[in-house]
Amino acid sequence: MSATPKKKRTARRILAVGAGLATVGALVAALPAGASGTKGEGNHGRYVDVQLLSFNDLHGNLEPPTGSAGRLTHTNPDGTTKTIDAGGVEYLATHLRQAREGNRYSVTAAAGDMIGASPLVSGLFHDEPTIEALNRLKLDVSSVGNHEFDEGAKELARIQNGGCHPTAGCFEEGKRFRGANFPYLAANVTNEKSGKPLLDPYFIWERNGVKIGFIGVTLEGTANIVSAEGIKGLKFGDEIETINKYTKVLERKGVKSIVALLHEGGAPASGSYNYNCDSPGPGDGISGPIVDIAKNVSPQVDALVTGHTHQAYACTIPDPAGKPRTVTSAASFGKLYTDTTLTYDRRSKDIVRTAVASANHVVTRDVAKAEDMTRLIDRWKALAAPIASRPVGYISGDIDNPADAPEKPLGNLIADAQLEGMAPADKGGAQLALMNPGGVRAPLVHKASGAEGDGVVTYGEAYTVQPFTNMMTAVDLTGAQLITTLQQQVSGANQAAPKILQVSKGFTYTLDMTKTGADRIVTSSVKLNGEAIDPSKTYRVAMNEFLAGGGDGFAVLKEHKNKLVGASDLDLFTGYLAAHSTASAPLAPPATGRITVVK
Repeated sequence: MSATPKKKRTARRILAVGAGLATVGALVAALPAGASGTKGEGNHGRYVDVQLLSFNDLHGNLEPPTGSAGRLTHTNPDGTTKTIDAGGVEYLATHLRQAREGNRYSVTAAAGDMIGASPLVSGLFHDEPTIEALNRLKLDVSSVGNHEFDEGAKELARIQNGGCHPTAGCFEEGKRFRGANFPYLAANVTNEKSGKPLLDPYFIWERNGVKIGFIGVTLEGTANIVSAEGIKGLKFGDEIETINKYTKVLERKGVKSIVALLHEGGAPASGSYNYNCDSPGPGDGISGPIVDIAKNVSPQVDALVTGHTHQAYACTIPDPAGKPRTVTSAASFGKLYTDTTLTYDRRSKDIVRTAVASANHVVTRDVAKAEDMTRLIDRWKALAAPIASRPVGYISGDIDNPADAPEKPLGNLIADAQLEGMAPADKGGAQLALMNPGGVRAPLVHKASGAEGDGVVTYGEAYTVQPFTNMMTAVDLTGAQLITTLQQQVSGANQAAPKILQVSKGFTYTLDMTKTGADRIVTSSVKLNGEAIDPSKTYRVAMNEFLAGGGDGFAVLKEHKNKLVGASDLDLFTGYLAAHSTASAPLAPPATGRITVVK
């Protein structure tokens, strides 16, 4: 059964929508006596198996993500590893539809960042193509993520409720964007003055008397990682307090089975998607913000579907009563989906937690493509083609963006492009450039993505790397502020999960990971063109508007002076590629070594 047809739209809505998804997860405990152990059969008794499919951090990746962004690591029984190419909504749709077959009680949910930082085929059209794809996927509900706010709260309301873009208009003649068929939940995003949630705080899914409540929240720190202009007047509240508050609201409505959709996550000890994060060995398990959250969210919540960190895990973390509770995340970009079986007790109207089972499944590319998704992608690609296919540069090999490396070849290339673009006196007079690692969204891949030929970088590929179109700035920082900036990479808000800025050529320093906090930066090693940074001297530094506003926990950058705004980061990136590469002399991947890491 598909979702209920869309009701009349309002700015805030709570709908009870039917669902249609499922898969079989690995049982972590025996089912209670009388529970159904088969798909679609025996669900008329006391116990009903409800299948929850979930995913997170799609980021508009309609086409299969390329290079390292489209690969998963699998650990074999003998400890060796292999990589698997995964993702693409044509394949995701097929996997989900196959998983639904034979399941009478099934619901699908997402944990935010469905849109934002998207490749050109979606991002060029303000992510309308992705919302259309999610509607076709029969997504029932999603929490908001921080990237849902990339274009501000007003644009998020349009994404939810429909209507043509206020400046770009309607993208297809005779067609008006209908918005999301599923509710976006934003329980902890409230109006500062009224205290009312921006969007619905919860959603009740119901099928034949079986009710499950979903509470959706984004990370409390969203305001620090999105543009301040678009979220003026909004408050991002504590995740635990908000979930617990609406758990009580749902209980008063007679809903005792509850799932939290939370755009915050953790980091398992292994990067393999099939790692057992419940393994008891030393150094095993999962760390990060989700651990403390899970340990403090009300025991009445039966499962937590999480995201944000782009990691893969299906763990159990004890709730405040000490009872194991499933906590899941399906990596990113549609490479995985999670299958969780929730055994519902009709008598108590609650989930039998001893029978909760979860497993992550690979969205392999060895299945038939969903034809409706292929048609959708082809339609939008045709609209984007005149822009997307234009060559902007040439590379001699993959220029990678490895998630686990402090310094990344592609990060160096982007920082160099920003320095070159902002260095002329009339452009800002920059002496160095700093680039936030989260703004580099995909690698540059040598293999052709279309008919352009190997080694050709198209505008669409460059857009996928730098999709935010942040305006660049050149600002004054003292040497002391510059050193504090480096220290804030590994301390304060970034201590648990360091955010190592990518730096332009000539700027060097040592990062000592044997130490903790700000001490990880060896201050005497910080140099510009071989000369030690003088704390009392003023330097001109290029960075995007996001960083200049203190984004990603770099509060000291808000203290800058004499700001000059330049071109967009994407314009500088494509301009650099054009200036430094030709078909006969392609650009080589830049060397690393600007940041010396001591382990």
